[in-house]
Amino acid sequence: MNRRLLMTLCCALLAWMAVAQQRTETLLEKGWKFMKGDVADAMKPDFDDKQWETVTVPHDWAIYGPFDRSHDLQEVAVTQNLETAASVKTGRTGGLPYVGVGWYRTTFEAPAGKLVSLVFDGAMSEARVYVNGQEVCFWPCGYNSFHCDVTPYLNKEGAKNLLAVRLENRPQSSRWYPGAGIYRNVRVVATEDVHVPVWGTQLTTPHVSAEYASVCLKTTVEGAGTKDVRILTQILSPEGEVVASKDNTMKINHGQPFEQNFLVDAPRLWSPETPYLYKAVSKIYVDGQQTDEYTTRFGIRSIELVADKGFFLNGQHRKFQGVCNHHDLGPLGAAINVAALRRQLTLLKDMGCDAIRTSHNMPAPELVELCDEMGFMMMVEPFDEWDIAKCENGYHRFFKEWAEKDMVNMLRQYRNHPSVVMWSIGNEVPTQCSPEGYKVASFLQDICHREDPTRPVTCGMDQVSCVLANGFAAMLDVPGLNYRTHRYVESYEKLPQNLVLGSETASTVSSRGVYKFPAELKKQAMYDDHQSSGYDLEACSWSNVPDEDFALADDYDWTLGQFVWTGFDYLGEPSPYDTDAWPSHSSVFGIIDLASLPKDRYYLYRSIWNKRDNTLHVLPHWTWPGREGENTPVFVYTNYPEAELFVNGKSYGKQRKLTADEARALQGKDSLWLQRRYRLMWTDVPYEPGELKVVAYDNSGKKVEEKTVRTAGKPHHLEVVADRTALSADGKDLAYITVRVVDKDGNLCPADDRLVSFTVKGAGSFRAAANGDATCLDLFHLPRMHAFSGQLTAIVQSGAESGNLVFEAKAKGVKAGKLTLEVK
Repeated sequence: MNRRLLMTLCCALLAWMAVAQQRTETLLEKGWKFMKGDVADAMKPDFDDKQWETVTVPHDWAIYGPFDRSHDLQEVAVTQNLETAASVKTGRTGGLPYVGVGWYRTTFEAPAGKLVSLVFDGAMSEARVYVNGQEVCFWPCGYNSFHCDVTPYLNKEGAKNLLAVRLENRPQSSRWYPGAGIYRNVRVVATEDVHVPVWGTQLTTPHVSAEYASVCLKTTVEGAGTKDVRILTQILSPEGEVVASKDNTMKINHGQPFEQNFLVDAPRLWSPETPYLYKAVSKIYVDGQQTDEYTTRFGIRSIELVADKGFFLNGQHRKFQGVCNHHDLGPLGAAINVAALRRQLTLLKDMGCDAIRTSHNMPAPELVELCDEMGFMMMVEPFDEWDIAKCENGYHRFFKEWAEKDMVNMLRQYRNHPSVVMWSIGNEVPTQCSPEGYKVASFLQDICHREDPTRPVTCGMDQVSCVLANGFAAMLDVPGLNYRTHRYVESYEKLPQNLVLGSETASTVSSRGVYKFPAELKKQAMYDDHQSSGYDLEACSWSNVPDEDFALADDYDWTLGQFVWTGFDYLGEPSPYDTDAWPSHSSVFGIIDLASLPKDRYYLYRSIWNKRDNTLHVLPHWTWPGREGENTPVFVYTNYPEAELFVNGKSYGKQRKLTADEARALQGKDSLWLQRRYRLMWTDVPYEPGELKVVAYDNSGKKVEEKTVRTAGKPHHLEVVADRTALSADGKDLAYITVRVVDKDGNLCPADDRLVSFTVKGAGSFRAAANGDATCLDLFHLPRMHAFSGQLTAIVQSGAESGNLVFEAKAKGVKAGKLTLEVK
């Protein structure tokens, strides 16, 4: 290599290193010390924490249990469930010990001469942050991201800095399991004096067409004073090619952001089907020196609301096929994990889901990023209560002082994400029925419009009479109704928007693999085993079954679609078993259970929503000792129009889906008239052991697919199947392993509930397990779990070194199951 080339390479390397050091972000994960309970002087640098537990953040201290009825025992009336008298409630927050104080301590290094901020993605809750013994910030909301400028509190060059965080969860502060601890990521961000602050850009796409799109980027720059600022921004395509660039110089006047406008020819539009992502990479210069580089990831897409017609994405009319989700990850608790989120979204994507509502609080940034990447539209929602309480120690205590601060953080953090198409300012807030509640709603909606004029605003409303009469619903961009399907038409006709969104729908209840007889529509059905029927005909007193929402979406253009309560079961809110029905401690609303195993209802939604793949699902199972000769209805969820049922070769005839008019003609004559539009049902089938077979036909009457369910014999072995064959050696990646108790022929034994134990050897470890049974008190983190309806899920986690991870499941009376995963 000649001398000139060597010098050129060295100069380039030095220049790159100089740029790379202008902005650094360091994740604070390992080596935290944790103590449950309040500890005097724990913020002081010389405090001795050697006896504290060493943990990795994200961390949820309460998920390890134990479960106990006393942890969330409350005597309350749940007004949003239409209750008027107080009663004893158990399991509302999962029966887990989330109440109390917890302390965290760690150290971090800060580059000399830099401005340094700490960014918390979420800490539950009432976070007090200390650096080197000094309190640097307080943030009460446990769900929101926040940041603290810690520059004045840092030690001199070379000395480590002590970071301490005090968190407190108060009793009766939540209606579901909130988690506890620093359950989301923490970062140290260091910049030069002239820099782009946290969440310092705003990117919009004012014009979108097939020919070209306009992109407007507004960049906030701090520290420049009266100096000229130069910003060179390149727009990179999904493949990383430069498709537009601007190089502008101007002064930052009156705190206004630095604005640049671009044209992108033949843009690739973001949608759930085509989640294309661009990047705007901005380099900041002052006095000829680069001081910062900031990347804004975005998508090019347009959203539009049309009265009487509905929601349009990129000019195409579509209905939301969405779900509501709480933030917990089942047996992992609230501690964020990207692999677990990806697993959830993968299951929802296969179901045909295209939208997520972050009920009822700000999401983790990792979820929003995954929705960008995987193609989910989002309704981002910050609050479950405003100034009037739902919970004794709920957010109402902070609303007056903190609501705008919380809203601004949320809006600035997520307004550049293409997945976010709508803001919700609240859920079933008692304020909706206040005579001046509309003023509070207007206050919050105005903040959204000020910080982000590109997206509409809604609110999940359940008190329809109030909000129609007092002007609350009329002032929102989008009126969102929670349930109340019988009032959609009335609301459409009375409200000026001429649109209605199903902001929360269904709340059908079911337990995976559990069936109750007779199979009939029921409200508030309760049984001695604290389970709900898998026939998907049961709902709470204030809710409904899925078919009502399907029909509203199909029959009226002006309905915007729906967000089903819920995509996944979650910890807490065990309705209808919340009135002193311990040990029920998790919901049964989910389309997918707490073990990430789909319930039958998953296939009902899939048969309607997934337009790409065929669905043919049969229920119930066909192992019913003692029911011989008794009527055992058979339901089929399918996208095919017609199917025929056979039991041991005997045909029970064909069923086909009815048109809307055909179904309405049965109203008053058949209690399941509406269900016949969306389900195939044989309601008179006497049980006999053997083979249940369904043959599906297309519109021309041609046989296209068949599905067989057989009566299970004696339990023989454990079948283990992982959702992945290889994991990343990052110490965080997860595999979900389904463990099934089966007979010698591989048929599921649907009543088996034996205890299964797990061992993990090699390049990974056991992480958690769950079975989807809301009444099971097995601790998630121990390597054993009872089966429920013959199945459970074990979760394993990769190590930091490459190799093989060997998983084995064992139980008395059956052969063990074993598999090997590659970690690389």
